[in-house]
Amino acid sequence: MSRYASVYPLVTARAVARPFTYEVPEDAEKGAVVEVKFGNARRRGVVTEVDVARPEGVKTSAVERVAETLPAALVDLALWLADYYGSTPARALALVAPYNAKRRGERSDAAAVGALAAEAPPEHLSETQERALSRIDELLDGGGGNVLLFGATGSGKTEVYIRACEAALARGRGAIVLVPEIALTPQTLGRFRVRFGDRVAVVHSALTEAERRDERERIASGEASVVVGARSAVFAPVPSLGVICIDEEHDSSYKQESDPRYDARTVAAKRASLEGAVAIFGSATPRPESWEALERLELGGRIATSLPTVKVVDLRREAGYPLSAPLLRELGGIAERGGKAILLLNRRGVAPAIHCRACGATRRCPNCDVALTLHGDNSLRCHHCGRVEVLGETCPACGSSELARIGAGTQRLERELAKQVPELEVIRLDADAVEKPEQLRDALERFARAERAVLVGTQMVAKGHHFPGVELAAVVDADMGLGLPDFRAEERTFQLLTQLAGRSGRDAPGRVIVQTFQPDARAVAYAARHDVRGFLDGELERRRALGYPPFQHLVRIVVTGPELADAMRALEELKAGLGDTELLGPAPLLRLRGRHRAQLVGKTDRPRAFATRAAALLSAAAVPMRRAGLAVVVDVDPQAL
Repeated sequence: MSRYASVYPLVTARAVARPFTYEVPEDAEKGAVVEVKFGNARRRGVVTEVDVARPEGVKTSAVERVAETLPAALVDLALWLADYYGSTPARALALVAPYNAKRRGERSDAAAVGALAAEAPPEHLSETQERALSRIDELLDGGGGNVLLFGATGSGKTEVYIRACEAALARGRGAIVLVPEIALTPQTLGRFRVRFGDRVAVVHSALTEAERRDERERIASGEASVVVGARSAVFAPVPSLGVICIDEEHDSSYKQESDPRYDARTVAAKRASLEGAVAIFGSATPRPESWEALERLELGGRIATSLPTVKVVDLRREAGYPLSAPLLRELGGIAERGGKAILLLNRRGVAPAIHCRACGATRRCPNCDVALTLHGDNSLRCHHCGRVEVLGETCPACGSSELARIGAGTQRLERELAKQVPELEVIRLDADAVEKPEQLRDALERFARAERAVLVGTQMVAKGHHFPGVELAAVVDADMGLGLPDFRAEERTFQLLTQLAGRSGRDAPGRVIVQTFQPDARAVAYAARHDVRGFLDGELERRRALGYPPFQHLVRIVVTGPELADAMRALEELKAGLGDTELLGPAPLLRLRGRHRAQLVGKTDRPRAFATRAAALLSAAAVPMRRAGLAVVVDVDPQAL
């Protein structure tokens, strides 16, 4: 007797976002990744249900091959993800069943990208670490749960992750460790590889397709029982998952910016729920959402040293920019006696804008509604679409030679440091300087080896680094993010300041300088006192009054197209069908890459239902929107508005 199953072909079109019935072999199970004939092409598909009835009057085909079988929990996770984020099941299933290239030789050492040396005798546990691990053990034996591991930088969160993974392995279960960006957390990766050796699989974008296949096979077979990786590692096919650690859980890199726009932190919590695992969300600066919702396991302050002292420099009273007199004095001291410093300026290039003093024009990108950034080779670049123009000596609008460079970026800061403190080796860390993984690794290793050096960069320099000998950390312009029209602006600024401060004084007393034109700003004042609890309590009070997360969810729908009027009209029609949910907009956004954009934002207690309704309306309107050249994205729990 023939056996039938529901199969989702992995195609992206919303018009065919439904399962189809195929004849399958007797041993096919839920989670089988199969090759099927779909229309005039062959596609991969995923079996989501077996032993279904054959539809009457419809000709069915047989699957051509079973390539692999996924854990059933991953299939359930993908179907939930598609529903929650307003995507299609096929797009979500493609996340858990990525294409497997043919094997090409032995596994290379590409998995080690970004790993630096780490200490080998497990650390002696503090009392707070012991208490945290005791609670994690209870949850492991009691069906799982979600916890927030909260402690200052240097309080021992990584050791708790390692011991939690050991506890899972001792019970015959596996573990996943998520980091915001694999190449920016070298010590974390190094410590896991030292402690677990070949049992560690590493998942990141620098691997070839063949290497990813090899790692997936090692994970699925149980050969690699600990997986370390960025957000996509949350879908690793770990059998009998016991622990998921989400390091630096505050980091917005956990949000995927293409469809499906999932948040790996939310997905980790759901996967832990499906598999009876423990999800450990760790940070020195937790999100307000986590602070409000999760059981807290508090580690307290640093184990080895005290937190660094913080000096706030009021730039309204300083003539020097980007290097104030107090900052130059500190750097001069390091140049004399040796040591290291880290300087953060969250803007690339030499200057963020070129302004004509004669006519007032600013050089702007013709494809995007943004100013062009001046770079060190006298080129003007758009950081959105990549357009490059030559600076020239005169204003193209009026011909005047009175061109002013507004503000400063990392390249200008690099030049100023070379001029003011030439004794220090200057190492720049931003997207222009380290375009390839090996360049990033080389830059970090140079800084680790240096005797007198300053690491200059964008927010990359604040992420997860632990370098000995760093006695000074400085924020060159703390105001940069405060003026953004986003309800998370203060939260992001506070996190960035506090995280950068954490890079200083890990093995000896450290100092922090924060340069700002707004010394009384909430984010600056709380960061200067290392008062995470006070900031989060105040932020939650503000958000409760305004109805922002975690008290309500946001769902953002963005339509792009050749004409703004068409995008706005599509959103007005969508708004009419979305019922009585509180809706903001539609409103136009900045034009990017030659396309006009508009958005509609919903505030809701039921994001899954809202996204599902929006997805259904968009599917019904797919054909006329396509004719108008419109594209749409549904973004549940967006990280920026």
